[in-house]
Amino acid sequence: MSDDVLSVIPTDPHWQPDQAAADRAARVVAGLEDVRIDVTWHDVLTVVDCGANLEQIECDLCGGSIPVEWWGDLLEAHCDSGFPTLDVEVPCCGGNTSLDALRYDWPCGFARFEITVWNPERLWLSDAELSTLAEALGQPVRQIRAHL
Repeated sequence: MSDDVLSVIPTDPHWQPDQAAADRAARVVAGLEDVRIDVTWHDVLTVVDCGANLEQIECDLCGGSIPVEWWGDLLEAHCDSGFPTLDVEVPCCGGNTSLDALRYDWPCGFARFEITVWNPERLWLSDAELSTLAEALGQPVRQIRAHL
């Protein structure tokens, strides 16, 4: 059986809220969806990817296509330990950039804090809902939709 997962993460991948802010944000999400919600603090930078939704990756430096297989190998290499840094040399042009700067179709991200909605009844949260969540959390947020 597969799952759809909607994750909300801070736009700053290193940022983590305090417990009170996380509780406020979780209450906001719980008011939007009547499904299982997890709130997770990660000890290290962790990928929040879109799973089977990933169609392509584009380099932010040269605009070239980055093989999805390269991405898969990278995730496998860091699946247990997380990412000590987001700095990477891309295979398309050999340039140095941040994994968080690459353009993913569908969106992917990195975070040390995540609110996860399991099998939501909608594809995405609206801009207004994201603003409300950001206000509750005290930090701008973005969303990632995964099919697992």
